[in-house]
Amino acid sequence: MSDATNRFPLDSPSGTSALPAAISVAERASTPRMIANALRTAIVDGTLAPGAPLRQDAIARHFSVSAIPVREALRQLESEGWAKVEMHKGATVAPLSAEEAREIYEIRAALESLAIGLAIPAHTPASLKHAQALCKAASAETDPSLYVTRNEAFHLSLYEPAARPQLFEMIGTLHRRGERYLRLKFGLPSYKGESDREHVALLKAVRQGDVVTAQTLVTQHLLDTGELLYRFLCEHAGTAGASSQTRKPRVKRQRDTSGS
Repeated sequence: MSDATNRFPLDSPSGTSALPAAISVAERASTPRMIANALRTAIVDGTLAPGAPLRQDAIARHFSVSAIPVREALRQLESEGWAKVEMHKGATVAPLSAEEAREIYEIRAALESLAIGLAIPAHTPASLKHAQALCKAASAETDPSLYVTRNEAFHLSLYEPAARPQLFEMIGTLHRRGERYLRLKFGLPSYKGESDREHVALLKAVRQGDVVTAQTLVTQHLLDTGELLYRFLCEHAGTAGASSQTRKPRVKRQRDTSGS
């Protein structure tokens, strides 16, 4: 078991950490948010592995704050699905879930199909040029942490002209919930290449103002990604539980019939 699952990484003898140092005075007004952002980043990049303890005392010492903003930050992470808090046991990083990964992408498919349909008539040459640049940046990215950021930026650039702030916020939240799952694609390089090609086709449909094709492409792109991550997590679950085992025959049939 790695250090990340045995103890809070800041306790490492090396003293190194992916988290920022103590928060400055100017940042203290938003201390819980800053702590939550730092912990979320550490979860996404793997510094804090699934099941790793999120000890309030260690976090408070690192950021030189009291326990109050740390508790608020952990409550925020729990509400977003990043942390699991149990009575008398404290907080830990939420486990990866095949079912959650698939559901996130199913919901994204519905919302982003709606968003892209609303956005296409409002796109301008400038917004399309911006989306093109973000598409290229995501395709060229080889760092998992940067890729998830650039992937999100590309997708959101397609929807922003819709001018639907609540819809945009919901989509952004789901992107963040799916960040650590999306990183798994880097263990499947051929699928990342396929995803990049789908981005190009999607952008082409948006440029052409083809709402129906764009909605079909974004829906299939997201559902396929969700199913890919679901299969990957199920296949790597081992003997984690009967639920995973009962789904494996279904997964195998899907794989046998894919690629046609």
